[in-house]
Amino acid sequence: MPDITAAMVKALREATGAGMMDCKRALIEADGDAERATQLLREKGLASPNQGLIDAYIHFNNTVGVLVEVNCETDFVANTDEFRSLVKDLALHIASPSAPRWLSRDDVPSATLEHERKIFEKQALDSGKAENVIPRIVEGKLEAFLKDNVLLDQPFVKDESKTIQSLLDEVGAKTGEKIAMRRFTRYRLGEDLE
Repeated sequence: MPDITAAMVKALREATGAGMMDCKRALIEADGDAERATQLLREKGLASPNQGLIDAYIHFNNTVGVLVEVNCETDFVANTDEFRSLVKDLALHIASPSAPRWLSRDDVPSATLEHERKIFEKQALDSGKAENVIPRIVEGKLEAFLKDNVLLDQPFVKDESKTIQSLLDEVGAKTGEKIAMRRFTRYRLGEDLE
């Protein structure tokens, strides 16, 4: 059995985000081979996407700017052209007129959903629709609202046949790693000054 040092465990932990004891066990099982230990942690679902890139996009007329953080499991994937291209494409998408407000559906405040629901109910009632179809109309409009405002649900600006989530999944399948859009900030000149 190889001698597993604290430095080896620390390096594996930093690379994978897995717990210290999980890293030590993986290194022991992999006979000290860090690459094999990383694979073992990934197979057990213990490696988390804590590597990746932060990138920025500034529109040519300097009126829109975006910062994004996209994560993957290893710095090897983070340094590939495919991953870098994905991050740039995501920043470009966020800067586009699609202007997502939230990353995922979980990020949408319940108060916002309730407010929108009331608006859609009033619109359906005012249009004279039958009482029994109003809930379906409201749910359809809420679904459209979410697809318009939640980044992961939006059609990708460069290929509208894909959502942002399916694009992340596609790159993840190619790289063999979990790819996660972690966060973004979008700035538009003069926004929120009113």
